[in-house]
Amino acid sequence: MEKYLYGIDFGTTNSALAIYNQHTRQVEHTFLVPSLIYFDEYHHPDGSPNYVVGEDAIAAYLAKGMKGRFIKSVKQVLSRPSFTETRIQNKRYNASELVAIILKKLKSRADLLIGVDCRRAVIGRPVFFDDDNVQKDTLAQTRLSKAATLAGFEDVRFQLEPIGAAFAYESTLSKKERVLVADFGGGTTDFTYLILDPEKVGNHDRKSDMMANGGIYVGGDSLDAAFMWEQGTPHFGKHTQYEATPGKRLTVPKSLFANICSWEQMNFFNGIRIQKDMENYYHYSGKDSKFKNLITLIEHNLGYAVFQAIEKVKITLSDTDQALFTYHHLGIDIEDHITLAKYEQITAKEVGRISVYLDQFMQQNNISPESVDSLFLTGGTSQVKSIQQLFKKRFPKINLNAGDNFKSVAIGLAYSGYLFE
Repeated sequence: MEKYLYGIDFGTTNSALAIYNQHTRQVEHTFLVPSLIYFDEYHHPDGSPNYVVGEDAIAAYLAKGMKGRFIKSVKQVLSRPSFTETRIQNKRYNASELVAIILKKLKSRADLLIGVDCRRAVIGRPVFFDDDNVQKDTLAQTRLSKAATLAGFEDVRFQLEPIGAAFAYESTLSKKERVLVADFGGGTTDFTYLILDPEKVGNHDRKSDMMANGGIYVGGDSLDAAFMWEQGTPHFGKHTQYEATPGKRLTVPKSLFANICSWEQMNFFNGIRIQKDMENYYHYSGKDSKFKNLITLIEHNLGYAVFQAIEKVKITLSDTDQALFTYHHLGIDIEDHITLAKYEQITAKEVGRISVYLDQFMQQNNISPESVDSLFLTGGTSQVKSIQQLFKKRFPKINLNAGDNFKSVAIGLAYSGYLFE
């Protein structure tokens, strides 16, 4: 038996890796890498690709004046049949090749820690990549599997991310429990109801302990997109009017602004036709200053910085009742005071979708609140107050448990070596 295997939680926002020693049955190292790729404007002189990953991508992106291509949330294009490839530095990249760049970064960093070329991994996947669509789900896993191969892995198994989170929680228990696990990722929210028993940690057969699982295509990015639509897009000209014909004024199409609310769209929002359309709208609007902000946003690839400001609002409001949505760069000036009540109003639809799905999940699987001994919530979005309140209301007599919101899944995946048997 090989000495090591990796548990890899390839996430929409961050990716985590846990190194598991199969001889000692212990996790030896864990680390986190932002799921970000920055491509310089130009390839290397020898023609090879010029890019950096993770924290280095942020630094390089800022150092280069936000020029080049900054790729975030690439996980969300895995299930999109419409995305076939994108051209960067005169090279075409498909979804698997973009994901492989991040997986390769994780693998090389882990290999360096243990001094071994480890080619065995358990990789996490959401319960549904895209709202219970079998065709899209199959496409996403096929692309993810190919990415793992391109990254240098030869022996790979897949495990549901909430089960990974559950196994991480199991290692902390002192007795058997029936646990409802909620994993709030950037792109999806997944649920698993299962029996956890500390005496079974590392056992090979756990199928009988898995009682129900499900998921919905709503996550942290959905909350950020809702905030951008309601609070952000007015600063980028959502209500701009232009003179379509002499004396006739129309409002700029809302579809332009839907594109800047989604990272997967903004990453590839650089077509010549749409750029020409925006220039025309700007001209016929009388050079509206807010619509100019939209052109600046796209031309200078400022999306990441704006969404960082939105993320800061979400994090701040997890602890307090007031936050400042602020962004100042290249003539774009945003300074909005946001109350918790306002934020909850903006994100109510997305939180409501999670609430409705949770009710359906419990009803369809005959799970009553009384049959749940413990709740385990993981993922950064699990700290949002309206999410916390949702579970406290459904399960008033049960404490909410949480592990490391960013590494729990990877650790649990590393404990899933039984999948190789």
